[in-house]
Amino acid sequence: MMPAKLSIIAALHLGCSSPVCSPRMSLFKSASIVSLLTLASRITGLLRETLMAALFGVSPLTDAFNVAFRIPNLFRRVLGEGAFSQAFVPVLAASKAEQGEAGAKALIDSVATLLAWLLVLLCVAGVLGAPLLVWAMASGLKQTAHGFEAAVVMTRWMFPYIGFMSLVALAGGILNTWRQFAVPAASPVLLNLALIASMVLGGPWFQQHGIEPIYAQCVGVMLGGLLQLAMQVPALLRLGLLPRIGLSLGAVKTAWANPTARKVAKLMLPALLGVSVAQISLLINTQIASHLAPGSVSWITYADRLMEFPTAMLGVALGVVLMPQLAAARGQLAQDQARYSALLDWGLRLVVLLAVPCAVALLVFAMPLVAVLFHYGAFTDTDAQRTTAALTNYGVGLLGIVAVKVLAPGYYARHDMRTPMLIAVTVLVFTQVLNYLLVPYLQHAALTLSIAIGALLNALWLLVGLVRRGSYQPQPGWARFSMQVLAASSLLLVFLVWASSAVPWLALKAHAFQRMGLLTLVLLASAAIYFVALWLGGLKFRQFMRK
Repeated sequence: MMPAKLSIIAALHLGCSSPVCSPRMSLFKSASIVSLLTLASRITGLLRETLMAALFGVSPLTDAFNVAFRIPNLFRRVLGEGAFSQAFVPVLAASKAEQGEAGAKALIDSVATLLAWLLVLLCVAGVLGAPLLVWAMASGLKQTAHGFEAAVVMTRWMFPYIGFMSLVALAGGILNTWRQFAVPAASPVLLNLALIASMVLGGPWFQQHGIEPIYAQCVGVMLGGLLQLAMQVPALLRLGLLPRIGLSLGAVKTAWANPTARKVAKLMLPALLGVSVAQISLLINTQIASHLAPGSVSWITYADRLMEFPTAMLGVALGVVLMPQLAAARGQLAQDQARYSALLDWGLRLVVLLAVPCAVALLVFAMPLVAVLFHYGAFTDTDAQRTTAALTNYGVGLLGIVAVKVLAPGYYARHDMRTPMLIAVTVLVFTQVLNYLLVPYLQHAALTLSIAIGALLNALWLLVGLVRRGSYQPQPGWARFSMQVLAASSLLLVFLVWASSAVPWLALKAHAFQRMGLLTLVLLASAAIYFVALWLGGLKFRQFMRK
């Protein structure tokens, strides 16, 4: 009989029906669930952005809102979903494997107490320091009469959002470790619905009382954060893992005395710097954009929303599913290196399979996407063209942007936060050098191009590092697989170039449903062309599902 370890390795490569295969065979299903729920989130997010573009267009006030919303999001991505999750999830997975659920629950309570107190202090500091934060992110808003002041007011209203979302990140890390992916993936839909309601219901009410309608968005942001946090509670209660947060200073001291909680804090420090690098890059880019033509911040923001569609569906979904599995593989006494490497290989193949056609679409089909999603009401032809320029440049590095979401967890699962941090710092310097060279010529579009090129460098560097240290060994068949994807993508490229020029997408602004129908047909035909070409080329899709 084949030893257990060898049977697991064989299952990764061949697929089987025995119980030992089930954890690996559920990965595709888990990633699919997260991707589908993320799709729902992104669809409602695009509806939100479409409505906002139609109602508010692009103006100094929309720039002010986008800056104000980015400030708590920046801290959330650095502290909550960034450094905290990267440090907490691997340690929690290892604690669960080594100490059982009792040890994991003690860690959850200690970490929740420390995080809650930190968030209270951070929110108070953020509200008081809003003028300094807005100046640091977008001092160019002072070009207009009320842009800077509006951003300060909206920042103060929305900054506590970071508290809600960091606790959501804590809950999501717990649920994902217990393979409960649905609730964390679905909760962002509530933010989008709250923002849509704030525009439809709150905006007119604000206007009736002499207040700019866009301020209603602040109410929507806070309500969305509260709803997302509330959504986690029933799922945590079912598992018996609802954190107990200590409200006294004595409870804080007790929580800090937990050595595993201190380990999370220790791992957070290099992770904090590594994640901060990406957010510092965003901060610098926003600062630069605020000094360009009014509307530049909004054009980039709309491009970001479209770029985040494939990034979240592919990269984030795979990262969420793979992180606990990679950590578990590294946390076992035998350190199942073959399983760890095979998980990375599966994730990277899925990234290439799905990110490459998305990149092709952004490169040659960006204008129709922008036109159908945003080109309504106050959103002008010029706004559509400027947003298209920013979105097209993201296509250059989409593969790298998505791949980083899979490659970086390969380091975090090994409790190596330092290597990704050093790579990110170097890439940040490289990105800003590109900005210095390109912004005078490409204006706001240079900012997205530099991010795209930097992401490619980041992903390549992370990949080479994993291969050199022997953590990742590419499985056989990559050359054939790459040629299959390249050939199918080439056919897709030809079709999308034709579709982009065959329809006057901007001229159909008054015929919204006709334009939406044409886009739907093009996207369905694109999917058929790509996947049928892969099938004719001999690609076996079942190999991905068997993981």
